[in-house]
Amino acid sequence: MMAMSCLRLHFLFVLCCVFASSILMVNALVIGRPACRPDQIRALVQFKNEFESRGCNNSDYFHGVMCDNTTGVVTKLKLPSGCLTGILKPNSSLFDLHHLRRLDLSGNNFTSSALPSGFSNLSRLEVLYLSSNGFIGQVPSSFSNLSQLSYLDLSNNELTGSFDLVRNLSKLSFLDLSSNHFSGTLNPSSSLFELEFLSLSNNGLHGQLPSSFGNLSRLKLLNLQHSELTGTLEPISKLINLQQLDLSFLNYINYPIDLNLFSSLRSLLLLDLSGNSVSPTSSSLNSDLPLSLEVLFFPSCGISQFPSFLKGLHNLERIDISHNKIKGKVPEWFWNLPRLSIVSLVNNSFTGFEGSGDVLQNSPVKILDLALNHFKGPFPNPPHSLTVLSAWNNSFTGSIPLAICNQTMLALLDLSYNNFTGSIPPCLSNFQTSLIVVNLRKNNLEGSLPDMCYDGALLRTLDVGFNQLSGKLPRSLLNCTSLKFLSVDNNKIKDTFPFWLKALPYLQALTLRSNRFYGPLSPSGQGLFAFPELRILEVSYNNFTGSLPPNYFVNWKASSLQMNEDGDLYMGDNSIPDYNYEDTIDLQYKGLFMEQGKVLTSYATIDFSGNRLEGQIPESIGLLKTLIALNLSNNAFTGHIPLSLSNVSELESLDLSGNQLSGTIPKGLERLSYLAYISVARNQLKGEIPQGTQITGQAKSSFEGNSGLCGLPLEQSCFGTNAPPIQQQPEQEKEEEEEVLNWKAVVIGYVTGMLLGLSIAQVIASYKPEWLVKITGPYKCRTR
Repeated sequence: MMAMSCLRLHFLFVLCCVFASSILMVNALVIGRPACRPDQIRALVQFKNEFESRGCNNSDYFHGVMCDNTTGVVTKLKLPSGCLTGILKPNSSLFDLHHLRRLDLSGNNFTSSALPSGFSNLSRLEVLYLSSNGFIGQVPSSFSNLSQLSYLDLSNNELTGSFDLVRNLSKLSFLDLSSNHFSGTLNPSSSLFELEFLSLSNNGLHGQLPSSFGNLSRLKLLNLQHSELTGTLEPISKLINLQQLDLSFLNYINYPIDLNLFSSLRSLLLLDLSGNSVSPTSSSLNSDLPLSLEVLFFPSCGISQFPSFLKGLHNLERIDISHNKIKGKVPEWFWNLPRLSIVSLVNNSFTGFEGSGDVLQNSPVKILDLALNHFKGPFPNPPHSLTVLSAWNNSFTGSIPLAICNQTMLALLDLSYNNFTGSIPPCLSNFQTSLIVVNLRKNNLEGSLPDMCYDGALLRTLDVGFNQLSGKLPRSLLNCTSLKFLSVDNNKIKDTFPFWLKALPYLQALTLRSNRFYGPLSPSGQGLFAFPELRILEVSYNNFTGSLPPNYFVNWKASSLQMNEDGDLYMGDNSIPDYNYEDTIDLQYKGLFMEQGKVLTSYATIDFSGNRLEGQIPESIGLLKTLIALNLSNNAFTGHIPLSLSNVSELESLDLSGNQLSGTIPKGLERLSYLAYISVARNQLKGEIPQGTQITGQAKSSFEGNSGLCGLPLEQSCFGTNAPPIQQQPEQEKEEEEEVLNWKAVVIGYVTGMLLGLSIAQVIASYKPEWLVKITGPYKCRTR
């Protein structure tokens, strides 16, 4: 009995020590800032423990905690984005922090929680960020008790209800309800006279703007994007302190907007009318827009003539009149606007420029986008200050202007889909510290590819496909250590496969299609084929020869992973301010040649077609989990179709036609639910075609030229023939299956060993026995 009591005392002592140490630890995490009261720390810890918090460790969590210097109560809490996952309950410990004045929970995942009424307990709140939290349903009426709120952000949730929820919040100066499902009309209360920022975009706002809207006299920013307004916009003309006004995509088709409506807004700096119909008279010289304007967005407004009213806007820095119906030449006076920096004339019908060939040269423009027009003739000398020049899909002729060499900070050059001739200017190597994208695709350029990179080069995309380039790939490409996308397809380059490019750590796409490359695709005596981030390899229609070893695909790390680790959705570059570039690629996909824009970084494709490759298809192909398209057609591959292809669950297009493959078609292929195209025509296959929906729905031509095949979609029935049943596996297929399992074992063993080693290292580093780890678990640091 005495021993049991001692054990309990020891246990209580340990618990007390753990609790005391947790308080010391939390206070240590906010060292250099006012200390927090124990009850406040306890509430913070309990709040964190209500959720799955793998997204942040204790240090991250408590970094955004601020306590009052005198009382020790928590006054500010800012959680890292992605820190918590779970349901925010009405009785959460968060609502015990009654002295909070600033609360930021944005970017955390509260898994379709309703917005709890417990927020009304935090009556001292002045600033509340709840954007991108996954909240659903109506905002509780008790929110009106938060009378001290000056800043409220509920954007990017799934909230519903009317806009009356803020009627009594008279101290609000900032209100963002954008990207929700609020609906009804907007009739702002007279109590909102402090409001300076109002965003109601991407909701269900509809009807007329009431005259009372004009009473929001302090408003500086108004965003009504994607609303369904009818009637007059006259109340907006009374908001004389407006600096930014976004009325884009109002569904206001029946009421063309007259630009004179904004003439009274003398403080206006930004006006966005994208996607609206503008009154035909509004583009005339008589339109009285505020001279203060710095940014104008008029894309897709149905404008048919160049807006001459721009001539008087000497403060204009950015203009977008893309996707309109403007014809003729760009007027010479336009380039004399003294502060003009960003110009987008995309997708009109411009044919040229008024003035001489030097008309652009003295313009202050830094970003110039002329894409998708009908410009023709030689390209004028570009502005000296240019950082981005995009003129793709026009009819420019002559040489690429050497005046480009006079730029100092050129970051992007896209002259693709034109008729430029001559050679690529060697001076492009002058921009090592600035040049990120070079796209000269589909011109008539000739000569060799010049040296583009030296030490420190930032180049990420180099696309010179569909030209007349010859010679070899310059070895200086090894200096392009940031390169992600390299395309030289459809040229006359004669070289061996550039195994040396495996030194580029970020290379994701390599296309060599339709050149004169020759030799093996397997690095003899150089180890495994290892490009760490490669996802797209297009080498079709060259003169590659030899066989591929069974382990050929083992080190294709990026194509073996389900997730892309760099976070980018599309291949391209978004590091250039005010300009977003996306790579495009030509693919032979589902039996068709097509141009693929917006190439997903998770997309993996291999095209070895039209070469002279032989031997067996490597079983290690089954390790490429993200492979979407595989084309090995028109080679001399022999042996059986790898059983491991059944493991490539994302596969959409498979073309093995025009080889010398034998045996049966693996039955496992019918489990590939995304498989939309398969062709095994012109081989030596036999037996029954697997009868899964994805396969029997193919055209007959996908299986023709195999005298031993039977079953749908072919007309030859398997009944009454000597065709082997598809379930039976020849001994060779069993050996291949064992071989691919061995490759899986190698990979699994490698990963398991690494994880085991890391786990042991963690235990040794922490010096915690198992029983103490279990007790102190809620307070241990977690890696991200």
